[in-house]
Amino acid sequence: MKIGFVGLGKMGGKMVERLLQKGHEVVAYNLTQKEVDEAVSKGAIGATSLADLVSKLDGRKIVWLMVPAGKPVDQNIADLLPLLKADDIIIDGGNSYWRETVARGQKIKEQGIHYLDCGTSGGVWGLQNGYCLMYGGNKAACDYAEPIFKSLAPEDGYIYCGESGAGHMVKMVHNGIEYGMMQAYAEGFEIMKNSPYNVDLEKVSRTWMHGSVVRSWLLELIGNALEGNENLDGIKDYVADSGEGRWTVQTAMDFDVPAHVITSSLFTRFESRQESSFAMKLLAAMRNQFGGHEIKKQ
Repeated sequence: MKIGFVGLGKMGGKMVERLLQKGHEVVAYNLTQKEVDEAVSKGAIGATSLADLVSKLDGRKIVWLMVPAGKPVDQNIADLLPLLKADDIIIDGGNSYWRETVARGQKIKEQGIHYLDCGTSGGVWGLQNGYCLMYGGNKAACDYAEPIFKSLAPEDGYIYCGESGAGHMVKMVHNGIEYGMMQAYAEGFEIMKNSPYNVDLEKVSRTWMHGSVVRSWLLELIGNALEGNENLDGIKDYVADSGEGRWTVQTAMDFDVPAHVITSSLFTRFESRQESSFAMKLLAAMRNQFGGHEIKKQ
């Protein structure tokens, strides 16, 4: 199958490479030329612009966007629509907010073009292991693009989730769950590290991968991170978030669903970014005021 691919970053470039390995033809475009040249060296057809990319696609065109959520998605769609014809397909493989995806899908549908949303999980390991794909949109258009999904994913690693927005909604929840799992692992390993026992945390993570009910790929990655660096030297205790956790919490509120663990893990990430917490200072001051408890000076 022939596909246009826009966005050759950490994930996009590897996805193009996997598609090429599976026998697809890929026309690749990126804002910077270096990534295009690298894709071409792997067997892709290079494009110098979106117009050039579309001109190199035959018949019913499929263009996959792997760009940051928000304005970059909207800008690429606006630039692509005049270049595409009825029944062509745009696939948004990034982490877009599902409600924005629904709105985009309705707008694009008016022009007779299909807008599919595909949540993509697998990170930088996707080339080797495959990408777990959760996609939504017009079912017939999704079925037409299925050879692409099948090639990118490992066996049984892709699923049609429903109409427009369903794929991004499922991927959003996936990432929210990931926040909670990561927080639980982080807290558990800190408990062990602060215990009076000289526990080999890397070996614990490796051992738990065999038969334990908490085994997971995240646990395997913990072992990789701790290997040769048990104290995680050189890593600052600052944790960013991509926005999906926030959207999950907001959606949980919209649906009247209590999501204690995901919400707590999100706020813990915010806490990690504080150089100094006024709230914690105020808590210490209150304890001193009512109970005369000691205050530590800076």
